[in-house]
Formats: sequence, structure tokens, C-alpha cells
Amino acid sequence: MRLFEPISIGTLALKNRLVRSATYEKLADIDGFVTDRLIDLYRTLARGGAGLIITGNALVHLSGYLAPQQLCIHNDFYMEGLARLADVVHQGGGKIALQLAHGGRQCHPLLLGGKEPVAPSEVYDLSTKVMPRQLTNDQIWELIGAFASASRRAYLCGFDGVQLQGAHGYLISSFLSPHTNRRDDYWGGDEERRSHFVEEVFKAVRSVVGEGFPIMIKLNADDCLEGGLKITEALRIAQRLQYLGFAAIEVSGGMYESKGSMVRKDIDNEFKEAYFRDYSRAFKGTLSMPVMLVGGIRSKSVAERLLAEGYADLISLSRPLIREPDLPMKFAEGKERADCISCNGCMQFQRLEHVRCVQE
Repeated sequence: MRLFEPISIGTLALKNRLVRSATYEKLADIDGFVTDRLIDLYRTLARGGAGLIITGNALVHLSGYLAPQQLCIHNDFYMEGLARLADVVHQGGGKIALQLAHGGRQCHPLLLGGKEPVAPSEVYDLSTKVMPRQLTNDQIWELIGAFASASRRAYLCGFDGVQLQGAHGYLISSFLSPHTNRRDDYWGGDEERRSHFVEEVFKAVRSVVGEGFPIMIKLNADDCLEGGLKITEALRIAQRLQYLGFAAIEVSGGMYESKGSMVRKDIDNEFKEAYFRDYSRAFKGTLSMPVMLVGGIRSKSVAERLLAEGYADLISLSRPLIREPDLPMKFAEGKERADCISCNGCMQFQRLEHVRCVQE
């Protein structure tokens, strides 16, 4: 079965092609430190059999605080707990990458001490009902440095790679999107200049982690919004990122304003699964680096066909592993379909003590 064949992402050798996609857990403490409950979750995920585990989004700068009890990596004093997190996954026979994130314009002022969220341009956010503050040139370079410093910490803590959160309308995504980036300087104005931020982030990260350490990215194929990033442009951006040296790309889509596009509900048959599959196939036909596909994959047979028919190189799962962290092992033992019913109850994290399946 292709799903359980090994694959390499740069220098990182994986035992199979199943990925735990970055999933917010709400299990750090109120200051963003690793807790014993978070350690226990990652121990369970490692034993569950995924070839690669990508952490929930880890905060690189306080101006990008996105959700309560978000994992943090913006200061050295988080490193002890993060090293424990990496170590427990390795003890369980797994590989782990840290997702580096900044919420950008989609942060709520309540989580920023009353300050406005930051963005490449002042474009009103219909989802949060907030007008973000446009970043200055100096502030942009400060944030690039924050991504680099966070990567250095991840490397020293023993993570096997990092993934930049470049999708879903967060900071990197908002620089790439013509909807949210309306600058006319080095950082925006046309496709090439809108790509400069992520390119400078990559170069800064590479300078501190050295060659060989995998740097991956999650990227929107389509913002699913009028005036937003579309697939033809996303493919050209991906080609530039491959040339720079990114090790892998995870294909996704949508942002907060494109309601329901990122995390679709009620996936009750195979035809509704893998809703970004056509985008992923376009990336796979354009790129030589490994392509991960996320979005509503629930069945082992669907995952196998996606690999066999050239839609992707790896299969990413998020919501199914909230309910069944050992689903990869169950797939290997013959289980055909995840128990997840795509009700999205686990996404209502404001009402939950931590992110969990509400059906159990």
C-alpha cells in the first residue's frame, strides 16, 4: 500500500505518508508553556503511527497571538518544554515538525491587550470586524527576525523540521494575497513583491538552522474569496519557493472571511472527501518537492487513490486525529474509515476547555 511506503522530505526520512496536520490543541498553559497534558497528547499521537506530526501553530511574536493557550516559541524560556515535546515524540518512534505562525490581521484585539492586529495593508476584516494596522518597513523586518529566532529555538530543541504557516489568511498568507496586500513598495504591489516577505523569512530561517534542516510551508491554493489568491498565481509562487529550497508544501485554501471553505462540514461520503484535491494535483504536476494534501480526507481507500493517481505525495489529517489519534495505526490494521463525522464541534474551541471531539 502506498500509504505505508516510506518517503523523505529533504533529509527527513518518514516511515509512511500520513501526516498529522498542524492542529490547535488549547493545551498550553495561559502563558504558552508546554503542559503535561500536551506532552501526553503528543505521546499518544506518536504511538498512533503517523509518519510526521506537525505541531499546533506556535507563536513567533506577541503581535501575532491568535488563540487562548496557544503554544509559544517567541522567547528562549519556552525551550525546555518544547524540547520535552520533541523528545516524547522521538521516544514514541515518530518525527515532529514545529509549525511557526503569526496570526496577522485575523488576531482579535482582546488577545493583543487591546491593540490592533497587524497586516501588510489596512484592509477591513469582515470576519473579526477589525481594521488592522499597516506594518512599517522596520516592523516587517522585526517579524522576519522573529521567525528566524523561533526556528533557531526549534532546531536546538530537537525538532525534525519547521513548517511556515503560509495559508488561511494568517500573516504570511496575507502578504501573498492580493486581497490583503495592497502595498506599493518592496513588500507588495505585484505577485513578485508580494512574495518577498515569505522569501525573506525563508532566507532568515535558513541562515540560523543551516543546510539540511527541512523548512516546509503550508500554502493556500485559493483564498476562496473574490480578489484573493487563485491557483494560477499560487502555482507560480510555489515554483519560486521550491527554487529557494523549501522541502515540502502542504496544499490548503481559504481564510476566515471565506466562510466554511477551510474546514468543511458533513463529509459523509467519499465524493466529499479531499476537497482541495484538484489544486493539489496541479501542484504535484508542477513541483518536484513533496506535496501534502489536507482537507476532509476520511477513508483509507480515498487516501490510497490520491497517492496512486498522482494527487499528492503525502496525506494530511487534522480533525480525524482529534477523535482518533491512533487512526494511522488503525488504517494499517485494516480500518477503512475514520470515526470523525465532520461536525466541526471540535472547532468551537471558545466553548471547550481544550480542543476535543464532542461526539465521544
